[in-house]
Amino acid sequence: MEEKLIERLESAVLRLEALSLSGGGGSATARGIDEAPLDPSILAYEDLIGQYLGRVSAAAEKIGGQVLDITKVLQQAFSAQKDLLIQVKQTQKPDNAGLAEFLKPLNEAITKANSLTEGRRSDFFNHLKTAADSLSALAWIAYTGKECGMSMPIAHVEESWQMAEFYCNKILVEYKTKDPNHLEWAKALKELYLPGLRDYVKSFYPLGPVWSSTSKAVTAAPSKPKAPAPGAPAPPPPPSASLFSSETSQASSSRPKEGMSAVFQEINSGKPVTSGLRKVTDDMKTKNRADRTGVVGTHEKESRMSSPAVAKVGTPKFELQMGRKWVVENQIAKKDLVISECDSKQSVYIFGCKDSVLQIQGKVNNITIDKCTKMGVLFTDVVAACEIVNCNRVEVQCQGSAPTVSVDNTAGCQFYLSKDALGASITTAKSSEVNVLVPSSGADGDWAEHALPEQFIHVFKDGRFETTSVSHSAGG
Repeated sequence: MEEKLIERLESAVLRLEALSLSGGGGSATARGIDEAPLDPSILAYEDLIGQYLGRVSAAAEKIGGQVLDITKVLQQAFSAQKDLLIQVKQTQKPDNAGLAEFLKPLNEAITKANSLTEGRRSDFFNHLKTAADSLSALAWIAYTGKECGMSMPIAHVEESWQMAEFYCNKILVEYKTKDPNHLEWAKALKELYLPGLRDYVKSFYPLGPVWSSTSKAVTAAPSKPKAPAPGAPAPPPPPSASLFSSETSQASSSRPKEGMSAVFQEINSGKPVTSGLRKVTDDMKTKNRADRTGVVGTHEKESRMSSPAVAKVGTPKFELQMGRKWVVENQIAKKDLVISECDSKQSVYIFGCKDSVLQIQGKVNNITIDKCTKMGVLFTDVVAACEIVNCNRVEVQCQGSAPTVSVDNTAGCQFYLSKDALGASITTAKSSEVNVLVPSSGADGDWAEHALPEQFIHVFKDGRFETTSVSHSAGG
C-alpha cells in the first residue's frame, strides 16, 4: 500500500516539474486535473478502491457469471464517484437541476445495477440485490445541507448498507457450507462500505462535498422536445425520477396552506375570520326543516347494525431482518409457522397474528408477542425473556428454559412451563385470566394449573401499605 502511494506521488511530482519547465501554461481546469492525484482525499479514495473493492473483484472473478457482471458495474460506480470528487473541487455548488446533471454518470451506473435485478429471478438474485442496494450509499455525495432531505453523509452510508445487508446475510447463510468464494465476496462487499467508505467519508467529507468558490457552476442543459410526426402516436410518459432527481418540493412558505394550517394562518392574520361565512336563516335551521326529524327509521338502524367496521390487517411478514430479528406479523389462520434456523443472538417479534400457531425450534435471545389473538407459540429455550403484551387469549409453551416471563395488558394467557423452566420469574401487570401450567408430580404426565392473582388487598399498617393477593384454589 505504501509503495503504491509513493509511486503515485513520484509520478505527480514529475508532472508538476514538467509543467514548471513549460512556463506553467495551461488552463485552470487542466492544472486542477494534474494536481488531483496529489490531493489526499483522492489518494485515499484510490486506496479504498484498491484495498476493499479489489477484494470484491478478486472473489467475483472466481465466481464469474452474474456476480462478475454486477461487480463490474460496482467498479464503474466507484470510478464515476472518483471522477466526481475530482470535479467537485473545480466546480461551484450547483442548483438542484445542475446537481442532477453533475451526478448523471453515477446515477447511470446505479440505474444499470438496478436493471440487473429485474426480470426473472436468477440463482444469484441475492448477490445482485446486495450490490445494487448498496450503491445507494454513494449518494452521500449529493448531500448539500440539512434542507436537502438526506441524512448526514456518514449516517447515509450506514443506513444504505443496512438495506443491502438483508440480502448479504442470505448469501452468508446459503453458502455457509457450499462455496467459500461466495462468502468472501459477501464479506468483502460489506467491508467495502463498513468500515471502508464510511471511514473515508468520516475522514474527508463528514459534512458533504466541498465545492469550489471560484470555478464555473454546473447548469442543466435545456432539452427541446421533438414534435411528433403527423399521425404518430403520442409519446410515452417521462420516466420515473432517478436517485438524484432534480425535482424538489417547494418551500412551505410558497405553497398555499391547507387544512388546519390555513385556519390558523387566517386567525393570526388579524382579518375578520367570519367575513366569508354565510348567514344561517331560520328556514335553514334543523329544527325548522321538514325533511329532518328526530326519529331514526327502522331500515336505517338495521343498515347501520348490519355493516360493522372491518378491521384493517397489515401485510403478512415472516422474515429474518438484518440477520438478528425474526419478524412474524399479521399471520391469520396459519397453523404451520415454523422458525427452524435460529441462534441465541436472534430475537423473535410476533405482532398482529390471529388464530395461528408458531414453533420456534432452537434457542433464541428474546421472544415478544404483541397484539395477538388466539395465538399459540411453542419455543425451546430463551436466553433473556418471553414477553406477552396487549394480547387476548394466547397460549405459550416453553419446552426448555426461560429465566423471565412478562405478561402485560393481556386478557387470557395460558403459559406452560417445562421442568427446566420452573425457576422462571413471572411478572404480570394489568392482566387477567393468567394461568400457569406446570408438570404434575404424578406418573400420569398431566399438567397442574395455577391461576395467578388478579385481585389484591391493601391494608395500611405500621405507617405503610401491606399488599396480599386474594387466594385462589386452582391447582391446589
